[in-house]
Amino acid sequence: MDLENDKPLSDLYQLFLIGKLTKKEFEGLAFQYLLDNYDRYRQFGGNRENWNEFLSWLYPRLSRAIDLYRDLGSSFDAYITSLVHNAAREYRSREADHSLAEFVCWKARAEEMLLHENEPEYSESSSDFSLPADVNPRQVLLLLLKSYFFVSDDFVKKVANTIGMNAGDIQDMINELRSRRAEKEAKIHNLKGRLHCQHYRCLTYQRRLSGTPYGTANYEKMKARVERAEKRFYAMKKRLSGMRMTASNRMIAEVLGIPRGTVDSSLSSIKNRLVSTVSTIK
Repeated sequence: MDLENDKPLSDLYQLFLIGKLTKKEFEGLAFQYLLDNYDRYRQFGGNRENWNEFLSWLYPRLSRAIDLYRDLGSSFDAYITSLVHNAAREYRSREADHSLAEFVCWKARAEEMLLHENEPEYSESSSDFSLPADVNPRQVLLLLLKSYFFVSDDFVKKVANTIGMNAGDIQDMINELRSRRAEKEAKIHNLKGRLHCQHYRCLTYQRRLSGTPYGTANYEKMKARVERAEKRFYAMKKRLSGMRMTASNRMIAEVLGIPRGTVDSSLSSIKNRLVSTVSTIK
């Protein structure tokens, strides 16, 4: 190809029109010309590698552009130059959005991993279980149900024998609490997912706000969007912090079929006794 020609692509297009080049051949020659003459289009700061990646992304559009071109006073060279410049702006914008998305995603993931906490593990014990003579068996049952997630079947049997209850009945209560825990875990998992997405959204809006000229209408619009997103994020975070995996007194009362006040007073007595015992030891 004559590189000194001011309109080399237009000449190729004429050869294509009169049938001396197939469309596939024309596409290949046009693409090769763009590939070899990256400095002519002044894109990507003359970076050859970025130019090559851009052309790979552009190639399907180049094929469509050949079909859509109509000679209305603008040469095919000018048409392709316009296509390259407009497509390059879109490409850079997409790459910037991709880079931003990658940044905020990893930032959010990193913060989420730092906040991750493992559940304590139950340690099996082979020692016999016994109660002091003055301990109320019902209080022991309440404590067992409070610790339902961390007790083994064997431990349940030991406690049942000690307080004179059927181990199967206690196990049914524990299974009911574990079933409710599973439902709550599903809700928490769903809320964590939504919270993560909202965190991602906040970071994205903040990043975009930092790149918007201060004092412009777009800046005020983006600032309002950031404020709304952060308000929703903290509301969701507060809701999540209030969701506990432990069995509430209300749940235990429902499983036992007794008033919640009874559970509250019994557990309060246990707490007061423990405080009194610790004070005596000191």
